Amino acid sequence: MDEFLQRALLGGFGVALATGPLGAFIVWRRMAYFGDTLAHSGLLGVVLGAVLHINPQLGVVATCLLVALALVLLQRQRRLATDTLLGILAHATLSLGLVALAFMETVRVDLVSYLFGDILAINAADLYWIWGGGGLALAALAWLWRPLLAITVHEELAQVEGVAVFPVRLAFMLLIAMVIAVAMKVVGILLITSLLIIPAAAARRFAHSPEGMAALAGLLGCAAVGLGLWASLRWDTPAGPSVVVAATALFALGSVVPGRARRY
Repeated sequence: MDEFLQRALLGGFGVALATGPLGAFIVWRRMAYFGDTLAHSGLLGVVLGAVLHINPQLGVVATCLLVALALVLLQRQRRLATDTLLGILAHATLSLGLVALAFMETVRVDLVSYLFGDILAINAADLYWIWGGGGLALAALAWLWRPLLAITVHEELAQVEGVAVFPVRLAFMLLIAMVIAVAMKVVGILLITSLLIIPAAAARRFAHSPEGMAALAGLLGCAAVGLGLWASLRWDTPAGPSVVVAATALFALGSVVPGRARRY
């Protein structure tokens, strides 16, 4: 197996193992559009990284965190619904990033790779970032698991029982931002949310428990990466979108197979 394909598989598996468990909470909490908004703001983070001469992934994390904080504050007002705010921020940040890049004549950015990913171009440094950032995100998610699950089931009851709802929610948003920065190289800004949602949605049908759904989502994500890369090499299709198509195919297949396990 060629080295570039080995790195692509390792990078894709690292992203899938991180997005699967986190995506389970996104599905449970019905936050798909929220993840999409943070992903769209990723391009603005790339611009921030170029302006400050720092790693683009760090710029993405910083920008996503600022957008998450803005959302938390804006959700306290009652004039606009949350989905309206998400739509405004998603398109505003993406467009602002594109406009800002147009003014930076000395900076050359491969927009296609940032928007749709370039998994076949993953290098050793990217692997360290993916596995390091993904491992840190999983460790933090394991630490937050019980309080996060409590506020997912019933937020008011969890608050009565002493769970610090706001810090837990903010930490969860930071984890989403970190995983988006990690996954950006694999499937791109516009397709990151699909890798967060589709494997988790496919795993939900066969899960016995929350932990089982999180683990199965990670495994299905790895399967989608392997199938997507195989299809990309077989038919010369874009690698990132091919991974998403493979994940969708697994979801469709799971939808028609009789589920013997209890759906969680």
